[in-house]
Amino acid sequence: MTKILLLFRSKSMLNSLGERLRFENFSTVELHDTSEVVSCEDVDIAIAGDNIDIAQLGVPTIVVSSSPSIESAVGALRCGAIDYLTMPLDMNQLLATIRSFEPTGAESVAQRPARLPQRAASRRASCATQPIIGCSEAIEHVRDMISRVAPSDARVLVLGENGTGKELVARWLHEKSSRRTAPFVEVNCAAIPAELIESELFGHEKGSFTSAIKQRKGKFELANGGTLFMDEIGDMALSAQAKVLRALQENKITRVGGDHDIAVDVRVVAATNKDIRHEIAVGNFREDLYHRLSVIEIDVPPLRAREGDIGMLVDYFIGEICGRYNIETKSIDREAIDLLEHRPWTGNIRELHNAVERLIILSDSRITADAVERYCHA
Repeated sequence: MTKILLLFRSKSMLNSLGERLRFENFSTVELHDTSEVVSCEDVDIAIAGDNIDIAQLGVPTIVVSSSPSIESAVGALRCGAIDYLTMPLDMNQLLATIRSFEPTGAESVAQRPARLPQRAASRRASCATQPIIGCSEAIEHVRDMISRVAPSDARVLVLGENGTGKELVARWLHEKSSRRTAPFVEVNCAAIPAELIESELFGHEKGSFTSAIKQRKGKFELANGGTLFMDEIGDMALSAQAKVLRALQENKITRVGGDHDIAVDVRVVAATNKDIRHEIAVGNFREDLYHRLSVIEIDVPPLRAREGDIGMLVDYFIGEICGRYNIETKSIDREAIDLLEHRPWTGNIRELHNAVERLIILSDSRITADAVERYCHA
């Protein structure tokens, strides 16, 4: 049974949350602050208030804030929180996060200390260390959709402009699913020439074409048991679309040059920045494939629709970039953030990340409004 450490100053919060978690068949340990913590070795996960110092716990921790702010959210994430939730608490989202970190199989508590660093490292690697940053209504809706959809095997079509974070959504769908320990394989359908896309997706047999000097597995086989993320699927050639449709219908693929079917168990998450219904109308995309892929649609909002998240994103990027460059974390003036919040950001989060990196490189110890005016052109 998964054991959960609850750390809240509020006795009513401890009692009500503990009662609900026990109803969900979890075991709980309920404490008022970290001074009461003797050891976390027999605890699988912690849930704490945002007035609790979580840095010393050493277990995956979910922070629940009664007074959310950009500063407290960024602070929690920097201290290693795996999720940052706000009151009133969404129990569905909380339970989905807990279950994504439950011990697997017959794993014993004694094995947990060795497992947690590996799980954390795996999680950082697969998600590029990036949580989904923001507290806006638009991004909370995306988080909620991920929590609801991830535990199922439903296919998902992620829609949104370039640079909005569609790949990050796909990775979290994998991370919060039962397939999280299996491969997450991605393929950019726009980056592969039409004549090679079938080989890339389904593999090929030795000698099937001039440069096929050995047998090669495709992305569907490599993702067997896990998740296949097909980015920019709106750019895929119609001939390849027909083969993908068959693979989704029958859960089988055939390598190029092969003469037998290979069974695959793959959850497909697709993404596109195109108006897919328009592409269907003009004959560039198969309507039957669209309906196979879009059991669930998640629309990732552009940055201009989540202005209130920009300060939080900037703060997170400063910590991440300064850490990567191994330099002291630079501060940023409120006036500089105000200017950044009113830029159009047509390249969305990717453009904002590049702008913050440029500011860090070109600014002194403090990022000022003048630096934003000088180095970040509207």
